[in-house]
Amino acid sequence: MATKKVTVTIPEELLDEIRAEAAERGLSAYVAEALRFKRGRDRLLELVNWLEEEYGPVTDDERAAALEELEDLDAEHEHRRADGKRDVGEAV
Repeated sequence: MATKKVTVTIPEELLDEIRAEAAERGLSAYVAEALRFKRGRDRLLELVNWLEEEYGPVTDDERAAALEELEDLDAEHEHRRADGKRDVGEAV
């Protein structure tokens, strides 16, 4: 994949935190991953807006159910991490 060098301005304390966290993979890889994640979130928000235009806003009950599912997924991820990081293909 082609790359291009750019200059960005980041608050110094944030940069220090990122450098410490990104140590092995490098700052550029960390920033690229963060930008991909942010772009994905923006695209999901755009989809939500389109769906709400077509089908109406999400109800409080639907939102609560979705948040509960996300909490369950987070708990499962944490459980897998605590169990020694199972192989990706391993069944639950």
